[in-house]
Amino acid sequence: MNCDQLEEILNRGEDSNHQFKANFKSIDQLAVEISALANSDGGMIIIGVSDECDLIGISKKDVSRLNQWISNATSNKIDKQIFVKTEINICDKKRILIIQVPRGINKPYAVNRVDVWVKSGADKRRAPVEEILRLAQTSGFLYADESETETTVDDIDLDFFKDRSHTFYQEKIERLEIPIKTLLVNIKLMQNDKLTLAGLLLFGKNPEFVKPQFGIKATYFEGCEISGQKYKDSEIIRGKLINQYLDGIYFIKRNLRRIQGNQNFNAPGILEIPEETFSETIANAIAHRNYYIDSSIQINLFDDRLEVNSPGNLPNTINEENIKFGVHIERNPIMLYFLEKDPKFRYSGKGTGIPRVIKLCEEADLKVKFINDKQKQQFSVIFYRKSENC
Repeated sequence: MNCDQLEEILNRGEDSNHQFKANFKSIDQLAVEISALANSDGGMIIIGVSDECDLIGISKKDVSRLNQWISNATSNKIDKQIFVKTEINICDKKRILIIQVPRGINKPYAVNRVDVWVKSGADKRRAPVEEILRLAQTSGFLYADESETETTVDDIDLDFFKDRSHTFYQEKIERLEIPIKTLLVNIKLMQNDKLTLAGLLLFGKNPEFVKPQFGIKATYFEGCEISGQKYKDSEIIRGKLINQYLDGIYFIKRNLRRIQGNQNFNAPGILEIPEETFSETIANAIAHRNYYIDSSIQINLFDDRLEVNSPGNLPNTINEENIKFGVHIERNPIMLYFLEKDPKFRYSGKGTGIPRVIKLCEEADLKVKFINDKQKQQFSVIFYRKSENC
């Protein structure tokens, strides 16, 4: 980095990726700053800068001490090793030390095995337990769908499970001669005598009684903005995941317009947004949402657009651009394994869903947008309707 580039960064001020420090007085303080960036999106720590963003510099002795601290912090103080890059710049005859911290791939990184820090804008904060779990999930260490619930084998909808298993495996469970509990454990739908989240949401009798937050809130608002209590249609969709999927599709279909296109006069008309695009989007939301976030999927329909909002931003190195080329990470592999086998669950899978949605929208001359909102912890797909009211 040259001095002009450094000056430009200083002029912009601190943000979630750039931290300015006059100096560090303790190795723990340094470890906290490094871990916070690694637990977030990475960035740089610029040392030798005052609170007013002026260059004040550090001494050669400071550089030697800080380099030792950096080495010790990244290999010993922080519980998983982080490989950082350092750089010394001389600008206005002031010595500046720059630490480049990569986005961590083995989150969470804890200081002294206790404290997990994350960036919050230009500041930092301790992460609560729920957020630590989400960080671990992004690294593939934890899967929410394998977590235990407070339900038991008695909460399984046994007839539904037997019917679906027969569909999946082309063989009746009774012929396997395996106790139901043993079978559920073997296929990760149960552990320690408790149903896993996957077992409950896929095959539970009434999953909405135990986990009501893991449903879909569907609303057709009047106009083009969320305004008070005015809406044309609304439904809270709960129950088994396959039923949520089907009911979510039906909610959208019953509220979309149909256009005649090139069909004859007696034809029912074509949905203004192709069904395959929003059914794929709802399937993605159900299969890949972050179940460590206690909130519902949202289907919001306006006069000018359809939004499908899924809890949790895209995991790890996935972003709005590379998903268009089929890059994907399976966040809930057990749920996805069973949902993919269900003939009612129309899901392209293996990263082909988003490219398929884009292609269908292009063919229908329909604009679609993908938003990965890290602040709201939400991923959104927006289909734009042709409207004269907005």
